[in-house]
Order: sequence, then C-alpha cells, then structure tokens
Amino acid sequence: MNTIHHIAIICSDKEAALHFYHDLLGFSIIRENYRPERDDWKIDLRINDATELELFIMKDRPARVSNPEAYGLRHLAFKVESVDETVTDLEGKRISCEPVRMDTFTGEKMTFFHDPDGLPIEIHE
Repeated sequence: MNTIHHIAIICSDKEAALHFYHDLLGFSIIRENYRPERDDWKIDLRINDATELELFIMKDRPARVSNPEAYGLRHLAFKVESVDETVTDLEGKRISCEPVRMDTFTGEKMTFFHDPDGLPIEIHE
C-alpha cells in the first residue's frame, strides 16, 4: 500500500456537493452515475493523478457526529502551497475558514473549513 486511491464521502444534496467540491474547490468530474437499485448517485472527482474523491449522494442518512467526536475518520486534509492564499481564495467563494494557526508538531500553518454536510476539511502547508 503506497498511495491512497480514493476517499469516499456521503453527501445529502447532489447540487450542493457538486457546487462545493467541483465548482468551488475545483476537483474535476471523472464520471457521474445514478444507481437506480440504490436510488443514489455516485460521482467520482479527480484530486490528482493518483487520488479520487467519491461522492455518494444518499437520502435519509444520519447526521455526522461531531461533538463529542466519534471513532472513525476525523477529517480530510489537503496539502497547499500557502494556507493564507488558500484561505483568501476560499473566503472569496464564501467558504468560512477557522482562524489560521500553527501545527504544534510541524510548525506549519493550517486551518479548517466545512463541506455542506459539516465534514471538517483541513488545509495544511
């Protein structure tokens, strides 16, 4: 195991998820498939040459547990060249970010924002 192939996220609203991940964050669409046997959508987005983001648009799923945090995936993190420039870009797209802070262990800048369903997303230098 030497790289991540994909990350899967369950979303509640197709238009909101595509607007956020494709239009605002800029991940390109590889394919969109409606699965009638499940009455859901599976949308694959390109993060980079090795990694994809799978969006599953499903109805009637429980809300994400965030406080207290539950076991399992805590957040999704992306490496960026400049946290400050990325925050400026995100906030220009009306995506609110937490205040930038320094990672205690690496000494690098980082911050968080959330997707339409409340999934924490980190950007890290």
